[in-house]
Amino acid sequence: MERGIRYCRVNAFCTLLLVLFAWVPVTKTVITCRSCHLLDKWSGREILVRMDSGVDFGKVGDKNGDGSTALFNSAGAETGQPDCGATDNCEHAHSVRKRNTDRLRSEKMPLDDKRKSMRSYGKVYILKRPGSQGSAPGEPHHRVRRSTQGPGSPPSARSLPAFGNSTAQSARRVPRSDLRWNREERRTATSRQEELKLTSSTFALTGDSAHNQAMVHWSGQNSSVILMLTKLYDFNLGSVTESSLWRSTDYGTTYEKLNEKVGVKTILSYLYVSPNNKRKIMLLTDPEVESSLLISSDEGATYQKYRLNFYILSLLFHPEQEDWILAYGHDQKLYSSVEFGRRWQLVHERVAPNRFYWSKLGLDKEPGLIHLETKALYVTCKLQNCTDANKGKPFPGYIDPNSLVVQDEYVFVQVSTGGRPIYYVSSRRDVFTPMKLPKYTLPKDLHVISTDENRVVAAVQEWNQNDTYNLYVSEAGGIYYTLALENVMSSMGPEGNVMIDLYEVAGIKGMFLANKKQNNEVKTYITYNKGRDWRLLQAPSGDLRGNRIHCMLPYCSLHLHLQVSANPYTSGNIASRESAPGIIVASGSIGAELTSSNVSMFITSDAGNTWRQIFDEEYSVLYLDQGGALVAIRHTPLPIRHLWLSFDEGRLWNKYSFTSSPLFVDGVLGEPGEETLIMTIFGHVSHRSEWQLVKIDFRSIFNRRCIESDYVPWDLHDQGERCLMGVKRVYRKLKPIARCVMGKTYSVTMISEPCDCTESDFECDYGFERRADGKCTPAFWFLPSSMSRTCTTEHTFLNSTGYRKVVSNNCTGGVMEQFTARRQPCPSQAPRGLHLVTSEGKLTATTASNVTFLVFLEEGDGSKTSITVDFGDGNAFTYSNVSSIEDGIKHIYKNVGIYRVSATAENTLGSETVLLFLHITCQLESIHLSAPFVAVKNKEVNLTAVLSPSQVGTVTYIWWFGNNSEPVITLEGSVAFTFSREGISVVTVQVSGGNTILQDRKTVAVHEYFRSHLLAFSSNLDDHNPDVAEWRLDVSRVIKTSMVQVMNPEQLLVTVLPGLPTAAEFFLLPDKQLTEGKPDKTGNSELVLSALNQNLVQFTLRPGVQITVYAAHLSAAPLVDTSENHSGSAMLMLLSVVVVGLAVFLIYKFKRYCHPFLKIQRGS
Repeated sequence: MERGIRYCRVNAFCTLLLVLFAWVPVTKTVITCRSCHLLDKWSGREILVRMDSGVDFGKVGDKNGDGSTALFNSAGAETGQPDCGATDNCEHAHSVRKRNTDRLRSEKMPLDDKRKSMRSYGKVYILKRPGSQGSAPGEPHHRVRRSTQGPGSPPSARSLPAFGNSTAQSARRVPRSDLRWNREERRTATSRQEELKLTSSTFALTGDSAHNQAMVHWSGQNSSVILMLTKLYDFNLGSVTESSLWRSTDYGTTYEKLNEKVGVKTILSYLYVSPNNKRKIMLLTDPEVESSLLISSDEGATYQKYRLNFYILSLLFHPEQEDWILAYGHDQKLYSSVEFGRRWQLVHERVAPNRFYWSKLGLDKEPGLIHLETKALYVTCKLQNCTDANKGKPFPGYIDPNSLVVQDEYVFVQVSTGGRPIYYVSSRRDVFTPMKLPKYTLPKDLHVISTDENRVVAAVQEWNQNDTYNLYVSEAGGIYYTLALENVMSSMGPEGNVMIDLYEVAGIKGMFLANKKQNNEVKTYITYNKGRDWRLLQAPSGDLRGNRIHCMLPYCSLHLHLQVSANPYTSGNIASRESAPGIIVASGSIGAELTSSNVSMFITSDAGNTWRQIFDEEYSVLYLDQGGALVAIRHTPLPIRHLWLSFDEGRLWNKYSFTSSPLFVDGVLGEPGEETLIMTIFGHVSHRSEWQLVKIDFRSIFNRRCIESDYVPWDLHDQGERCLMGVKRVYRKLKPIARCVMGKTYSVTMISEPCDCTESDFECDYGFERRADGKCTPAFWFLPSSMSRTCTTEHTFLNSTGYRKVVSNNCTGGVMEQFTARRQPCPSQAPRGLHLVTSEGKLTATTASNVTFLVFLEEGDGSKTSITVDFGDGNAFTYSNVSSIEDGIKHIYKNVGIYRVSATAENTLGSETVLLFLHITCQLESIHLSAPFVAVKNKEVNLTAVLSPSQVGTVTYIWWFGNNSEPVITLEGSVAFTFSREGISVVTVQVSGGNTILQDRKTVAVHEYFRSHLLAFSSNLDDHNPDVAEWRLDVSRVIKTSMVQVMNPEQLLVTVLPGLPTAAEFFLLPDKQLTEGKPDKTGNSELVLSALNQNLVQFTLRPGVQITVYAAHLSAAPLVDTSENHSGSAMLMLLSVVVVGLAVFLIYKFKRYCHPFLKIQRGS
């Protein structure tokens, strides 16, 4: 949902935070200080710090190349969107967090966002100061599903960006104890007089005190270069008005201002880095001023400017090719560059936002292939040659808008049929198959959480859930799903995406933490075997004071907040590292359930078996030296000058000063790479001061390099059980007493020994459920014999035992043979479970279009079962086996109608037939409502809707009469209606056919008495008759004007009839003042007819075109009296004779006494 930007009140002491966003400027995220108010007269301060590691934190498909140059979304920066590219709505947090829970369905993001998800590999950190225009409401509630990874680690499917160094906690009232040293400070090993100091240097960004945003790029990996882009974002104008570019070549000790190199008047808005070559930098100018790119190939030392002819909303870098980039424009056009942005080429138009993906090596046929969604179709396209001839269509038919997800070896789409979504998956680019969830799951919502290690983890909100989701896991094909954990907590991110409380621990394969709702209480559970078994966390045995904690399972346990920073160089509410297996630091509480009050910091060094309390309030904890040391910075709105260090896995903490004067800390950025011995703290000494960049070098506190004797072996176990995921694992860890630098050459060493398989290595197979005794039995809805469905295309099938081995479990022997499915020959059986559908899931199609029918057979020997399809139009085809029609059966219908389509499967043991009724229509082009111009009161009239073309298939007619609010709905194009009141009535008809609705409207004059006569015209009028309604109305008005000279205009109505030759009808109404509403017995009608019969009435259609109007004597009803005193053909005949005689008399009289108002044309 949209949120407004708020100014932070300076004295509110809002803690600003550093947030990493994958390079996806986001649509709906607005980061705001939760305790800020709109009273601050100063503009906010924010730093968008940018970092580059090899980690990919993008959306769900990022693992195939969606890098993230994390864009900064400062609280207000994102509705105003300096970070999102001067947008009104941003999408950083949305796209990045969504990586964890990427919906197959559209997120319904508005397209008017000026800058939507910026996707690239560079990491961007968002830093904010008190007084910032806002921060994301409810920040502590952001859920990130995966621990941060170090450089080079594979991108995580759940790496959702969280808020920077965990300083994202909202400002709060400071207790008196906070004004003194806290308990941890009193525990320090030194006194204040003997204060330990860190080697540090401070640099102020002079002249940028007004700038309220910054983006930082630190290449790391043996590079000393740091780039910082600071900006002044005007929240009133909604654009960047100033910018400065700074560069350091000495790890941040000093910085040089580069404004003259990029152009003094140039205003920069974004900073990008190639994920494959950190020396290549891209700067994007503010499009409100100019649309250009500045490109550097020497780590930002020099730049070249290139003009753009489109407005970039998002970028996607190729995962291997450093110069290949996809750019999404504001007009839904996708562009590509193979020269790192120097030249661009249009790839495709009308592409769905954020639904485009690079190909994956080893899965796609070529590296330059692009997967994209356009006009509700999934297509593949060649990078430099995206023509219709070269497009692929992997999914046969339309998909739901914004539902394409390409992640690792899987592709997901969604198709809604009958109001219920059907989710399809393709594994290794094979054919699409419906995802098989337990039969009565009936999902309201589904998100792909992970596709790691050849299996899919999906979060499904079922029909009876509101704020929780169930976790389901698949087999390697991603088709069959079983339940892993019920009622996992969820929350809504600030940009509207769903956040699932699931955390994957780094460094320990198969280990997860999750917050589950049970009896209205939220509890934290842990698993060591990918969700096969879960248990509560054992609380610490004692607190910081040494007092014993009485907490007995299952009534009392430890519960953790699982908000994570996707920034690998700062800490969230929970953190772990690949290089430090078994060490987890998190904030949480002890008791019956998870609470937000009395939050403390806890640590485990044995992978969750035992926990220790390390602080009794919230701290940001970061890993130094690949986890060999820990750094803690306190969450406080007050200025600080100290941080805490531990060299023994959090058992003892020492206090160090990092600056001589207290600093309001806005965020912390560590050197890229796991080593992280250099750190920069961003802050300010006052609310109006320049940015203060404090560089801290921790190398001086280590006295030597680690040697082999500094390490000890550590056995991974779960409460004593060493066989986890089928192996015994022994890690090498640093001794708690060792105070040495492990360095960049350190690598995690693990010795693994396979275990014999036991029942705990197997989970329940699809269709089976675990009982209380741990056994897997068939669900009530499941028929085990149905698993032989592969027999429809193969000769053998896997006969399930009710169990399947947990994915990535490496056990051997033991009960393996007993629990593993056995391949058996397909049994001979009659066909059963035949399905016939169209590829688009619809029951309608248009003439002359290809209709693709799909035929599925659940049971039966497909190789020996023939399929006969009768299309219902006299054509039928027989296929020898099921495998021959896997790609569908195409057919073209030439005529409109409803066709009975049947499919029959038959073998020697029996047959089965299924029917489908298909509506074939053609496009409805126009509609004409045929209705009388004048109707008699209380007499039924016929109204007809005339369609073009006349045969369009099944249509529905909706009629409105007069002021009636309720319509009349018919399947016929004609209705009879009686008007009960005199006056003008409007008749409206709508025709609905297929996806088309057309309408026509007519006005009917209703009178109790009137007389009518047909009119004819000189033939030259036909040459100027376009036969359109507007022309007929205009000519009717002209004819009436030429005739009203003989009578009261209120008594005369004229209408020109459709078609050729041109004809019209005039109606004479009684003068109610003279006749009291009765039929006119005066000679008005006779006078008019006499003039018409003498061809005396004319009008000018255009200069030189004179039209003569005369009475049509051959009319079927030349003159009609609607009074009830006369009726029948005899009366009409008599009336005709009288009229003729009267006309002769009138002509004679008119020759003698001309009517003063009638223009008479005398013959020659």
